Amino acid sequence: MSGRAAVRRPPRGHWLVLLLVLLVVTVALLFEGWTTHQVDAARTKPPCTRPIPREADDGKPILRFGPKGVSTAAMPPRTAAITFDGGFDPVWTPRLLDLLRRHHARATFFIYGKDAAEHPKLIRRILRDGHEIGSYTYSGGDLGVASPLRAHLELSLTQSAFAGAAGINTTLLRLPHTTAADTLCGPEWPAAQRAAAQGYLVVASDRKDRKPWRGVVTQHSQTDLGYHEAQDLLEDRGVKWFTTVSGGLGRPPFVEQAPLAQEVKGEGLIWSQRLGHAFLTVMVWTLTLTGVLGVLRMLLFMLFARLHVRRLHRYRPGAPRLREVRDPVTVLVPAYNEEAGIASTVYSLLASTHPHFQIIVIDDGSTDATADIAEEIDDSRVTVIRQPNGGKPSALNTGLAHARHDIVVMVDADTIFEPEALARLVQPLAHPAVGAVSGNTKVGNRRHLLGKWQHLEYVLGFNLDRRMFEVLECMPTVPGAIGAFRRDALMGVGGVSDETLAEDTDLTMALWRAGWRVVYEQSAVAWTEVPSTVRQLWRQRYRWCYGTLQSMWKHRQAVTEVGPAGRFGRRVLLYVTLFQIILPLCAPVVDMFALFGVLFRDPVEAGLVWFGFLSIQLVTAAYALKLDREQKRVLWVLPLQQFVYRQLMYLVVIHSVVTALLGTRLKWHSMKRTGTADPYLLEAQPETRREAPSEDPLDEPPPRRSLSSQ
Repeated sequence: MSGRAAVRRPPRGHWLVLLLVLLVVTVALLFEGWTTHQVDAARTKPPCTRPIPREADDGKPILRFGPKGVSTAAMPPRTAAITFDGGFDPVWTPRLLDLLRRHHARATFFIYGKDAAEHPKLIRRILRDGHEIGSYTYSGGDLGVASPLRAHLELSLTQSAFAGAAGINTTLLRLPHTTAADTLCGPEWPAAQRAAAQGYLVVASDRKDRKPWRGVVTQHSQTDLGYHEAQDLLEDRGVKWFTTVSGGLGRPPFVEQAPLAQEVKGEGLIWSQRLGHAFLTVMVWTLTLTGVLGVLRMLLFMLFARLHVRRLHRYRPGAPRLREVRDPVTVLVPAYNEEAGIASTVYSLLASTHPHFQIIVIDDGSTDATADIAEEIDDSRVTVIRQPNGGKPSALNTGLAHARHDIVVMVDADTIFEPEALARLVQPLAHPAVGAVSGNTKVGNRRHLLGKWQHLEYVLGFNLDRRMFEVLECMPTVPGAIGAFRRDALMGVGGVSDETLAEDTDLTMALWRAGWRVVYEQSAVAWTEVPSTVRQLWRQRYRWCYGTLQSMWKHRQAVTEVGPAGRFGRRVLLYVTLFQIILPLCAPVVDMFALFGVLFRDPVEAGLVWFGFLSIQLVTAAYALKLDREQKRVLWVLPLQQFVYRQLMYLVVIHSVVTALLGTRLKWHSMKRTGTADPYLLEAQPETRREAPSEDPLDEPPPRRSLSSQ
């Protein structure tokens, strides 16, 4: 991607697409939860508080409600109306149909609407075999205690499901959790009356002890037990006719053709339910993948962090003892509108204990007083270069062209170096194979909640990542805040490229592919200013994530290369793909599953899953803070981080991936600085206003100067 292409703004249409997808997923999952579980207390039948009316309590199972009250009916002698309740069973329902066919019998199936929507072929087979369909509500909710809306939906959605599955409507109804007519007691009786007012014939069943030859309406489940009960009944010689409810009453079937509009509505309902099932299945599998990746990442963090610590404190026999690096260093400080922090950054560098260094501040067309403030620093080691705005890579390349020394350190203009940081940062360059060194970046402005969250992210994520990459020899990024390079290595890869928005990652990957090693020096500590508002944080991480995707795509050929470049490519690109792209893309499922579980499943199970992930993170974070010698009292913000900050980072990754898939080019985002990177506020700034003595006259820096680069 060229620098010119990088200034195109991303389209806002994909936000609408993302919101639409989220809305569809949410509605589908809510519908799935409503149909398979419960929102209100409608899954269990409450104890009866009053009996059914006396005129209906005559033992007959069929209830007709009319203007003059309720009347009852039963099957004639030697007639059995076999009925089956509840959900379909993939094994026993087809066997029941085969059993009925062998005996040339007809039956009535009271079916859940959700099962009709899920198994339309089975509904059509029941009708082809001459059986009758009745409603058993949509999800089995108890209509007696259901809310009015829930009760209405239980019946209307069932009719829609029947219409979509087989093009029919039915006026037969059996209330869930009822058997004989006297079980319609308490709140069930008003529910039956309301259903009858909508045109339903309410069908209960005869008691189990009623002799079949007297005429019965039997009730069976679609299970092994129901199969054997029906088989025994069909072999009863006292019964001459096995028929449907309508056949036993001697009237036309209660099933009729559904209107076309309702069939179309039913088809939509069926697809909605299928979509909900699919989303739930994907969510479960994604949750499993996310859990495995999350736990694996935490374990890798702790394992390789421990290996890194042991490597630091143990001398390996045969390893060369490297010399101390005291070579002169050129420090490049690219700056654009950094007047709030540029002085603190330069003063912290001037206080470094490294003996010889040159500081070049490259003002990249700032519209504030950045260059003027830098020029006012009275130290001959500081050089200020002004150039038209061209972006950070352009500024770094300008500084590289003016560098006088073979070791180059790149520093962001909001970074505060500890006095020993510069000297420690360049020590790994004593090894001739090392081309670049990453320092240890810490958050300076961590007083507020957003800063504390980023502080934990730096310690738990970035720095643990670098320890692991150091052990695996596949460091993917030397951060712009603190990094040391060999000048000839930089020149060998063509300097700092502007083809991506993550120029530090792009440069690091290019060095690996050129044959150089990149290492991590945890003792070289620099304090950086992180975004102080959510908007600034979004813009920064969006650029980082998108730039990382660009860099991975640009250097994808490293996977097939041989030697250190190939080893780096296969390790780091696999890791970044799994843990920095796929894991954040899947991680929102953990929160969705927790919310889904609280609403529709077992809240205890959902809580255990969520607290399990949190516990692993707390243990890992505590270990990371210990390694970085940070106070553990900041851990109290980690649980809060799960509710806001983590979701924000997920959206950043999702937004970046969508933008990359659309082939969009991002504009470079700058951050407004406040000069709060130094946690100690640089109380000793005046003492740094001095020139460091030179031990070698040949290395004495020339007088301070200001250049203008066009």
